[in-house]
Amino acid sequence: MMTPEERMVVVRERLTEALAPSKLEIVDQSEAHAGHASSGGAGHYVVDIVSAAFEGKNLVARHRLVYAALGELMQHEIHAVSMTVKSPGEV
Repeated sequence: MMTPEERMVVVRERLTEALAPSKLEIVDQSEAHAGHASSGGAGHYVVDIVSAAFEGKNLVARHRLVYAALGELMQHEIHAVSMTVKSPGEV
């Protein structure tokens, strides 16, 4: 398992590479969830992202793009992601 710092770098890199956001804010809330049996030490994040990749897509499709960018991290490194996803025209 990655350190929290390594995980944050990889999350930012993956989202930036896949979605070319004009805005990307990531808050690591893992400390607030430390010790929860279900998390197993995996990260908890709040993501606020604006990307042209979301244009014309509904909320579910946008979330799928984020999850696809995170890929296998969602299986072991990330326990939960809360996200706000907008296209540039929505900000």
